[in-house]
Amino acid sequence: MPDARFFTTTDPLSVADIAALTGAEVVRGADAVIKTVAPLSHADRGAIAFLGDRRHLAALDSTGAGAVFVPAAMAERAPGGVAVLTTRFPQAAWAMTATRLHPAIEADDTAGVHPTAELEDGVRLGAGVVIGAGARVGRASVIGANTVIGPGVAIGRACRIGANVSVAFALIGDRVRIASGGVIGEAGFGAAASAKGPVDIPQLGRVVIQDDVSIGAGTCIDRGAYGDTVIGEGSKLDNLVHIAHNVVLGRFCLIAAQVGISGSVVIGDGVMFGGQAGVGDHQTIGAGARIAGAAAVLSDVPPGETWSGYPARPLRRFLRETVWLAKQAKARSKGTSDE
Repeated sequence: MPDARFFTTTDPLSVADIAALTGAEVVRGADAVIKTVAPLSHADRGAIAFLGDRRHLAALDSTGAGAVFVPAAMAERAPGGVAVLTTRFPQAAWAMTATRLHPAIEADDTAGVHPTAELEDGVRLGAGVVIGAGARVGRASVIGANTVIGPGVAIGRACRIGANVSVAFALIGDRVRIASGGVIGEAGFGAAASAKGPVDIPQLGRVVIQDDVSIGAGTCIDRGAYGDTVIGEGSKLDNLVHIAHNVVLGRFCLIAAQVGISGSVVIGDGVMFGGQAGVGDHQTIGAGARIAGAAAVLSDVPPGETWSGYPARPLRRFLRETVWLAKQAKARSKGTSDE
């Protein structure tokens, strides 16, 4: 269930209601009642999930969901007792249902500190700061000018938040530093095909930033699509870094400027990234690994290894291949070949 500090939960819907909302066709279970949405692997009897790719058939086989959206050809694969709706666009139908059941709590138009916000002793606010309903700011924290803290956000003690920062859908520990222009908790990038073109997928998760993290100017950290985006204790992020939804960054990591980490990447403790490195989605980078500047990581990186290049591979292999290519180019320029 999405965090009630950031999302409301509306009245439950019957499967028939959901079919009317989304245009899906009910195969069975029209009277089943749905309270929430979830992925196949996390869903219980009160939740609706979807199958968008045959690669996840095993998750469909074992799901505990009360209802599922599936392509018509997959309807018979749904476990018995699960209500089934068929559609050409299962993920888009799920997104529509999620938006209906769990709208985000919007910031109101109140300027300054909302009456229900809680500020501990010693909090200092710059000019033009806005703090939303139910937000909490810990003792001795400093919030810079024109920064906006969204509804329900929790910020720990002795934090330093710079000017023109936006923080929403986030839980932040103690002694965290966020430099000017940082954006924490905006929606991650997710879209699903539909009959009318791409539709946004609601991002129902949070950002969790642990103690002693430092975040540079202009850095963006997206909230999770369903679970959390996590920044581990003591990690240091430079300026203009982008962390996508559902990334889990370990403790004491170092990330130089202009690094981009795609969705659902898992990074172990003590990993270091050189500037402008990038990581493709759903990769795992082991503890203590080092990623060279401008490297493009498109596969898992074992713990403790140093990778470089495009696509990234172990450093020694990258250097051997680079030397070999240089020799080949030199030989060809002289009209000979070492082959």
